[in-house]
Amino acid sequence: MTATLLAMLSGLGIPLATQRIVDGPIAQRDLGPLPWLIGLVLLLGLAEAGLFYARRKLIARPAAEVEARMREDMYDHLQRLQVSFHDRWQSGQLLSRATTDLTTVRRFTAFALIFLVVNTLIVLTGLGVLFWLSPVLGAVALACTLPLVVLSYLFESRFKIVARRAQDQSGDLTTVVEESVLGIRVLKAFGRGPHLTKRFLRLARELRDTELAKVRIFALLWAVLIVLPELGIAGQLAFGALGISAGTITTGTVVAALAVSAYVRWPIDSIGWLLAEMNQTASAVERFYEVMDEPVTVTPPVAPSALPSPVRGHVRFEDVRFAHPGSDEEVLRGVDLDIRPGETLALVGATGSGKTTVTALVPRLADVTGGRVTIDGVDVRDLDLGELRRVVGTAFEEPILFSASVTENVALGNQADESRVREALTVAKAEDFVDALPWGLDTRIGEQGLSLSGGQRQRLALARAVAGHPAVLVLDDPLSALDVHTEAEVEAALRRVLKGVTALVVAHRPSTVQLADRVAMLVDGRVAAIGTHRELLAHNEEYQQLLSSLDDEEVAA
Repeated sequence: MTATLLAMLSGLGIPLATQRIVDGPIAQRDLGPLPWLIGLVLLLGLAEAGLFYARRKLIARPAAEVEARMREDMYDHLQRLQVSFHDRWQSGQLLSRATTDLTTVRRFTAFALIFLVVNTLIVLTGLGVLFWLSPVLGAVALACTLPLVVLSYLFESRFKIVARRAQDQSGDLTTVVEESVLGIRVLKAFGRGPHLTKRFLRLARELRDTELAKVRIFALLWAVLIVLPELGIAGQLAFGALGISAGTITTGTVVAALAVSAYVRWPIDSIGWLLAEMNQTASAVERFYEVMDEPVTVTPPVAPSALPSPVRGHVRFEDVRFAHPGSDEEVLRGVDLDIRPGETLALVGATGSGKTTVTALVPRLADVTGGRVTIDGVDVRDLDLGELRRVVGTAFEEPILFSASVTENVALGNQADESRVREALTVAKAEDFVDALPWGLDTRIGEQGLSLSGGQRQRLALARAVAGHPAVLVLDDPLSALDVHTEAEVEAALRRVLKGVTALVVAHRPSTVQLADRVAMLVDGRVAAIGTHRELLAHNEEYQQLLSSLDDEEVAA
């Protein structure tokens, strides 16, 4: 700001030097002082240019740092927010906040903020110089400047509303594009491409209309910004001509006043644009803090407890209750489970019974709202998150893979070397198809792993879960895309290689249930029955009905 202000003041000094040239050497026909006055103008011009260069050098890195730090803070915050937050928010809205909005903030910090302050000071200084040169000419300029400020404020109040609408619509449009790209197979398979195209075009038109509304507001503002200063210059010419003819004002004074008015023309004209940038940035910052102000419910403990060594993997649910943030309805209503070290417990239940929620509580993807979950007697909320997630391996029903190599995907979350990765691939029965890939372990499998079959993706996700040799394994039905033979091989390999690992498995197939040591049946957020598969099948009618709703071939097997 200092460099910019000094640059603008240097530029503002040139009209004053021009006055001395016109009223001195030119009017008096004495060219003696002319060289040093011209030298002064040249010096002021060089100072203005040099200081503007300094402004850009000084602001470039800090402004980029502001954008980078805000983006880093937002990304870190998104990683720490509970899964339920991401379930509620569209990814396109988050993406637009992390990219476009923060670019707006950086642009405002680097340019608009500085000139909003400096140009305001220059306008005030210019008006002061005009009043010093001639109170009449200063009053004419002031009479045109004050309405300009008021009208700019009124226009910008309307502009802010439209700017926020445009930013939200841009986020919606980004979401549609992202969903179209990620779901291209589904869209093509069901012939829904034209339908989504219509939706995209509708949103694009709405965004276009909003942007045109911004342009209309801006066009009216610019018309005012152009007309009023022109009227001011016309008024100064009229009063100046009368003053020169009456001998009450010198020609140099009029020339200097017009030069000052011309110099402050851009600072005056820019006020409308700078206010628009300020309002657009205000909307961007509001959108940024809509995410940043979202409370993190899964927080690291102040004084982390340590698990006993070695970790046995004894998992207990003690009167566990859970309700989603902002909801009074409990998903879990007093769940009690005791999963002994080395035991595999299958979790079954109808859709909406709370099975997935139970699996999310062990690695603290969400936190209980009542009761507690413990590993070897230590509440998981008292454990360091990094240690907890090294102890607990997870695999989900929907396998998420990243645009990276097979090794990077399998070793995600731990420091597994190639031998550990190969061991995990062997456990998941994935080694053969990985070796058949063009570059083996180094093959990049593409975004979301869509170049692989569903079964291959799920086996890689399973390999990732076991690569770190976890003491506790939480599987949210990750075997659903495997054929019966491959599923049996994978589960048999898991039981053989990871003997002694505590496993909590959400099961939707009778074959998976039969491989568990015990089965717990959830009904409306409570454990309605627990026992071996044979015991429940023989004595629990509700369990029998639940299994009968599954694949008939699996039941027969």
